[in-house]
Amino acid sequence: MAVLNEAARALISTGPLAHLVTLGADGAPSVAVVWMGLEGDELVAGHLFPDQQKLRNIRRDPRVAVSFEASSQSWGMRHYLVVHGTARITEGGAPELLSHLAQTYLGAGATFPPMPDPPPGFITHVLVERVGGNGPWKD
Repeated sequence: MAVLNEAARALISTGPLAHLVTLGADGAPSVAVVWMGLEGDELVAGHLFPDQQKLRNIRRDPRVAVSFEASSQSWGMRHYLVVHGTARITEGGAPELLSHLAQTYLGAGATFPPMPDPPPGFITHVLVERVGGNGPWKD
C-alpha cells in the first residue's frame, strides 16, 4: 500500500476532475470523469445509480487507475497525478458524499444532487497502491 503525500492530498482537495479508469469485460480500459475526494487514505467517489458501467467493471475487476490534472506545470507540461489501486464499492451514502464534494466542485453553498429524495447510491473507495505522474507526488 502506498500513501498519498501532502502535495497529492492538496491537489485532490482543490477539486480537479478525476479520470477513473476501469477494465471492461474484454480487458479494454474504460474512462469516466468523476468527482473524487479523500476519506482517510482512500480516494472516494459517489454514484447515485447502480447500472453505471464503471460500477459493473469494478464489481468484476477491482483494479483501477485515477488521474488528476494540476494547474501547475514544468517544461511546458501540466503536472498530473496518477493513482493505481484496488477499488471496492459500498452501498449508501452517495448523496451525502456528493453534497460534500459539490462544495469544492460547484462552490460553497451548492446543492447537489439536484433532485428531491435522491437514491442512497454507492461509494467507490480506492485503496492506493502506487502513485505516479509528473509533479511533487511521484514515487
